[in-house]
Amino acid sequence: MTPLGWGASWRIARRDLHAGFRGLRLLFVCLFLGVMTLAAIGSLTSAITGEISARGQMILGGDVEIAMTQRVMDARDQQAITRLGRMSETVRLRAMVHKGGGLEAPPLLTELKGVDDAYPLYGTLALQHGRYAPLAADRILISPALAERMAIGVGDALRYGTADFTVAAIIADEPDRVGEGFTLGPVAIVSMDGLDRTGLIQPGSLYRAKYRLRLPAGADAQALRERLEKRYVEQGWEYKDRERAAPGTNRFIENMGQFLLLIGLAALVIAGIGVSNGVASYLAIKRGALATFKVLGATSADIQRIYLLQIGVVAGLAILAGLVAGALSPPLLVWAAGDMLPVAPGFHLYPLPLATSAAYGLLIALIFTLPPLARARTEPVAAILRTLVDGRRRIDRHTLALVGGAIALLVAVVLLTARTPMFAAAMLGAITATLLLLLAMGQGIKWLARRMPHARRPLLRLALANLHRPGAQTAALTVALGLALTLFVTLAAIQTSIQAEIGRTVPKQAPNLFILDMPAGAEAQFRALMARRVPAAKLNVVPILRGTVTGYSGKRVADLKEKPEGAWILRGERGVTYSATLPEGSEIVEGRWWSRDYVGPPLVSLDADQAKALDIWVGDRITVSILGREIEARVASLRKINWDTMGFNYVMVFSPSTLASAPHSLTATISLPDKRQEQAVTSALLASFPGASVIEVGQVIGQVSGLLDQMSGAILAAASVTVLAGVAVLIGAIAAGRQSRSYDSVVLKLLGATRGQILGAQALEYGVLAGLLALVALLLGGAAAWYVVVQLFSFGWAPDWGVVLATLAGGAVLTLGIGLAGSIPLMSVRPARALRQL
Repeated sequence: MTPLGWGASWRIARRDLHAGFRGLRLLFVCLFLGVMTLAAIGSLTSAITGEISARGQMILGGDVEIAMTQRVMDARDQQAITRLGRMSETVRLRAMVHKGGGLEAPPLLTELKGVDDAYPLYGTLALQHGRYAPLAADRILISPALAERMAIGVGDALRYGTADFTVAAIIADEPDRVGEGFTLGPVAIVSMDGLDRTGLIQPGSLYRAKYRLRLPAGADAQALRERLEKRYVEQGWEYKDRERAAPGTNRFIENMGQFLLLIGLAALVIAGIGVSNGVASYLAIKRGALATFKVLGATSADIQRIYLLQIGVVAGLAILAGLVAGALSPPLLVWAAGDMLPVAPGFHLYPLPLATSAAYGLLIALIFTLPPLARARTEPVAAILRTLVDGRRRIDRHTLALVGGAIALLVAVVLLTARTPMFAAAMLGAITATLLLLLAMGQGIKWLARRMPHARRPLLRLALANLHRPGAQTAALTVALGLALTLFVTLAAIQTSIQAEIGRTVPKQAPNLFILDMPAGAEAQFRALMARRVPAAKLNVVPILRGTVTGYSGKRVADLKEKPEGAWILRGERGVTYSATLPEGSEIVEGRWWSRDYVGPPLVSLDADQAKALDIWVGDRITVSILGREIEARVASLRKINWDTMGFNYVMVFSPSTLASAPHSLTATISLPDKRQEQAVTSALLASFPGASVIEVGQVIGQVSGLLDQMSGAILAAASVTVLAGVAVLIGAIAAGRQSRSYDSVVLKLLGATRGQILGAQALEYGVLAGLLALVALLLGGAAAWYVVVQLFSFGWAPDWGVVLATLAGGAVLTLGIGLAGSIPLMSVRPARALRQL
């Protein structure tokens, strides 16, 4: 017979293809889920990074930013730097605001920002009504949150420190909001003259000054930043440029991007297994047609073309639908994420992630379609008709070469398009190792079931026989069930660990109030006030300054090409203090504390974890810039810090003689016997110390808990796609063995077995598999969850193993139910029909 051409093959394929894709629906669902996940992840990541890149100048507020704490730039330095471009100065601090210019209403903690006439250099400070113009000294702009919480509007009066202000307008959009970072309260904006009127800026006050530069067109912002860092290295200033406008935001995106890549790769491979099961199931249904084609003279090439066209049409439609759904997902994801995302990008089509996702889908379809299609193409008619009792699993070399090439191309695409190729390679390796382990377990279970002694109970004997009989889908079921259970464990461990992290933000003995910006000599007055108001209150008063590590062990931080992993102490300014005694919540692990009356060369006590990251130990030296002065201190001790107390925990504590004479302020914690005393204590403190800020710990805990709750929900939503893919794979594995089980059930019913006995045997079979795989799923899922929680998000590892085990048991019951649900229709198959198909 003359081989069929592509045209004739297409006509046969089109006539044979059911309009509802019957038999190929699983292939459609799996490919759709995989491609949609990858397209959505790629589009969302491109949207966020593209928005941040496009708005880099606006987010930063300039092309280059120089920041410092507790001081402003002196006039000489300002004059030198102004020659480089147009400069704008802003000052930001936490401050308490009073309504109506009096103290009768409860005060509110806010972020007060002073701006000069040049602000903003980029973007627009948008108002709800009217246009922004430089503010008079007695005018103030407030955020909608501040207006809502204090029930005020335009024309109302507010008091900061010793100055009264009139609300000029309500802010609609602050252009550099993302670059300003985390805030503890709503924002208010005044002019620099207005900020001076408040009297809140005193020597030692905690405020942050920023100087932004708008450079001439074509100027290299990164090169200028690097020159400034080297020229003013002793000043201890912090620098940013428009390419890295929000380093914290970039770190968040990178971590979340790695997690999403993990989800995408997992969904990709799991979808591929589902595709293989779907194709195998479809070709099993088409056994009769395959045999007929071959009897009528169709060649192997004809068979391959016909069914490759059918599968290709369905795969193409699934990929197209996945691309459309993925491309349309970012706006929905941005809306669902709410405040979790640093920016809210608009809707755009991103060709590169869509093209990459399409390539992934095509390669996965090819890799997992060719092997079952090759078996159908190369098997003789007799083997096809006897496949239920004498299945052949050999694949020809040509197909193996094609599959190997497709795998190599897929790996290359993954590595070339990944933001972190090493991470992507590690994830591919881990997923491959997991699949190989599950496949090996499947073969091992078949081998073990074949060699076990015959059980006395018929149902158990039948269940064990089902694991190794001809045509058994044990290996496929092991992979599918193992993946499903592993995903359930992973999600449960991630969720409970994040919930535990939320619980840890509320320590049992946390203070009620934080007090900031008390004058350096006011400790005695503060203690006397609290002794009169609440004698039973527990107080902790600590001096506070800000410092930047500029060198250690003979190295200059500015000269480092790459900062040591985990050394977050090198990321800008850090809180520093001095103390004659060991601070609360600290334990010395190496070295010793200085004496109370020590006077001599500077000494410092370091957090042990940061010392390890920097590879410095007791006796080494570290240089810290404080208020523009570099101080080289010898490391006297290393401390283990209990960060969960929510007290004052400083990574660097100096000997008192080193910093006592420097301008600074005091900060304190207050632990009250009765939470209801908070408002009265706050009012009394602000009456005595108008420039101080009072932070309610409950408010901070609420914000942090809310963020963690949002992150937990986002992780659950993202990982749910892989769970759906895993369940689809399980359904595919069950469908792939549908015909052989149909034959078995008919034979058993002819021999007198009841429906209950047949379903009972299958329940035992799935139960045996779930029991054997539970421990493996617990180990694999626990390891995956640990990596996400600890390595990606830097949370503590504290899963609730009771919940994890209950979820594992629930997942096993669910998968058992899916398996039995797929078997129920087989109970109604008529013997004559089933036997005719043999």
